Amino acid sequence: MGEELDKTFGFEDVEPQERQKRVRQVFQAVAGRYDLMNDVMSFGIHRLWKRLMARRADPKPEQVIVDLAGGTGDVAALMGDYDRSVIVCDPSSAMMTAGVMRGHGPLTWVAGSGEALPFPDNSVDTLTIAFGLRNVTQLDACLSEIHRVLKPGGRMLCLEFSKPMPLIKPFYDFHSFHIIPRLGAWIAKQPIAYTYLVESIRKFPDQKELVDLMETAGFKSVRYCNLSFGIACLHVGEKG
Repeated sequence: MGEELDKTFGFEDVEPQERQKRVRQVFQAVAGRYDLMNDVMSFGIHRLWKRLMARRADPKPEQVIVDLAGGTGDVAALMGDYDRSVIVCDPSSAMMTAGVMRGHGPLTWVAGSGEALPFPDNSVDTLTIAFGLRNVTQLDACLSEIHRVLKPGGRMLCLEFSKPMPLIKPFYDFHSFHIIPRLGAWIAKQPIAYTYLVESIRKFPDQKELVDLMETAGFKSVRYCNLSFGIACLHVGEKG
């Protein structure tokens, strides 16, 4: 399943290098209004989902915490404090620059991709990733890298869009395919970028498929919690 995602850009089949190029262009284009668009698209609910993930991460003093694909640092800011090291790691300098300008507390900003994390083996206590896993170029490689950098007993928490329950799927699909691209054109001036984001959700593994991929990468005790009827899902796995 991971390999199928690696060769797509939304519903279009592309080579992995082209996928990486286009995804980075998307976030370069929308960086300035990314957080605003998230608020509008989700009616602000994404902030509740992210707060839940930050609480489940349970950050503690002296820990090293990485928020991968952390973009503007909104999730990292929920976990940041002066008694721990909270690092935003993202391949998009435009996204991180937008975050630095927001003045998010004691955070460290590091450029890096999910497939080649710039951290030593067994060095990270907790790694979070919110709505970023579906945008990596090689999903299997990213999961392996996350497992590599975590300390034994460390945890990965992944918040991602997933497969909604059948009851709400027609309404969710209408909002996704007809409303969100129009909002992208109106607010962010980037309708193509938001068409990709909508399509990429449909190509991403569902709840149980992601469990299988995490277990294949070596994670133990993998479990998940559906949010808002499965529109989003929080997966948690531990490094044995």
